Amino acid sequence: MTQTLMNTDFPKLDLKQRGKVRDIYDLGDALLMVTTDRISAFDVILPDPVPDKGKILTQISLFWFDIMSDLVPNHLITSDVDRYPEICRPYTEALRDRSMMVKKAAPLPVECVVRGYITGSGWKDYLKTGRICGIPLPEGLEESEKLPHPLFTPSTKAELGAHDENIDFSTVVDLIGAPMAAKIQELSLAIYEKGAILADEKGIIIADTKFEFGLLDGELILIDEVLTPDSSRFWPKADYRPGGSQKSFDKQYLRDYLLTLNWDKTSPGPTLPEDVIANTRSKYLEGLTRLTGSSHGL
Repeated sequence: MTQTLMNTDFPKLDLKQRGKVRDIYDLGDALLMVTTDRISAFDVILPDPVPDKGKILTQISLFWFDIMSDLVPNHLITSDVDRYPEICRPYTEALRDRSMMVKKAAPLPVECVVRGYITGSGWKDYLKTGRICGIPLPEGLEESEKLPHPLFTPSTKAELGAHDENIDFSTVVDLIGAPMAAKIQELSLAIYEKGAILADEKGIIIADTKFEFGLLDGELILIDEVLTPDSSRFWPKADYRPGGSQKSFDKQYLRDYLLTLNWDKTSPGPTLPEDVIANTRSKYLEGLTRLTGSSHGL
């Protein structure tokens, strides 16, 4: 049954942070990360939720956390609500399938963006400069073309409502030091390449994505979400044609709709028509089903 959760309200729990999509509660020695059905575009949280979106994102992240565990440890403790602390019991049904209990890591101040194809802001950067984030590229590339090799193009982590800004690798070194910068670059490219190969077998091109890492007792771990339609561009392989924008199983459909409106990309966002909400949900769900082989009852 389709259910919607726009905002969590758990009075017995300590709300630490409300992000664009996730509400984070402090459980003392762990965090409770709840993925709502909120959706944002152009860094604005839109007024209408997408039913089951939080569950879809959570199930995709759980799938990838398991797949990537041989490359890098992650922050997941459990997603089994029956194993959560007693204080969470009153909220069990709201938490089911859309939450994770996770380790408390100190997030690094860098968004680890990996691009396998030239699209979005990378395409705009290339048209202006012939580069992406300062990295020179061959002349004559087409929009959505596969890059000669995946690029690590990091960005800042902006506060809620602000925009991330692309930065070059030397700035990452300044922020976190050369050894850690090299490590997150290596890991980001390895995770992307492993994910891209598996997704390709399922008929999905992962055009680009972003990861977050944190430190726990000096160890680098993968946090937040992994290779979801919120953090990545998913294109159907069968429809892929370089030279323009692509069909997608991600938020791009919604962005394209919003670009047809007379909206200045500032809050409040516009109300979404029912068919746009339904189509967005369908695209996210198809991404989950193709990747994992199951719709998880959604």
